[in-house]
Amino acid sequence: MGETLVIIPTYNEKENIEAIINAVFDLDKAFHVLIVDDGSPDGTAQIVQTLQKEHPQSLHLIQRKGKLGLGTAYITAFKWGLQNGYQYFCEMDADFSHNPKDLIRLQAACASGQADMSIGSRYMKGGKVVNWPFDRIFLSYGASWYVRCITWMNIKDPTAGFVCYTRKVLEKIDLEKIKFTGYAFQIEMKFATHQLGFKLKEIPITFKDRELGSSKMSSSIIGEAASGVFKMKWKSFFQTYANTSSANFSLHEKNSTR
Repeated sequence: MGETLVIIPTYNEKENIEAIINAVFDLDKAFHVLIVDDGSPDGTAQIVQTLQKEHPQSLHLIQRKGKLGLGTAYITAFKWGLQNGYQYFCEMDADFSHNPKDLIRLQAACASGQADMSIGSRYMKGGKVVNWPFDRIFLSYGASWYVRCITWMNIKDPTAGFVCYTRKVLEKIDLEKIKFTGYAFQIEMKFATHQLGFKLKEIPITFKDRELGSSKMSSSIIGEAASGVFKMKWKSFFQTYANTSSANFSLHEKNSTR
């Protein structure tokens, strides 16, 4: 296996999936890619299976039955990657809102020891958002401010979904204690990493709204984040996210992988 695994959850991303995979493999640094597809009816997984013939050692696929949530997709991927010996784990979207070229900077921050978790930040100095309407920017920035106030994390972009973890972070976190399944999963993972004393470092990126396909954002996702962050902070006074079981990384669901 390789050193760094790029995890891309998908649901109906046939317009983007081949291009984003090829963009990662075209980088100057070698990355492996794991697609976690939640039963996309548009044939996303079938496109990945075809591409696996060209990249049999570096392109992997987990197929799940139905939409089980972003958080569970990443946790399934983390466990798979830990079992297969990867040292760095990157999260990114399939729709090119995250520039694949920035993977190199995110991974380098962790590999150099500057960070245990690096975050592609839209809201720190040097970061920016392109092609989002004002109301979407206002909602996202307001959510980031709200999360900082509740969690006391000095992170400008706590809702960011473009990140890199070192292996030791994912080994230390009890992944069974991560409860958010939507986009608030990103907040909880940063909070768990922060709570356990790891170094978080933001890297400025340009976030570009998708051009193809449809957004997965919904009012229920926003509601989960708004109510859940306060509950998450309250529980942190009584428990930690530390993993104390060596069996934490076993897969609990039967997946199709390669």
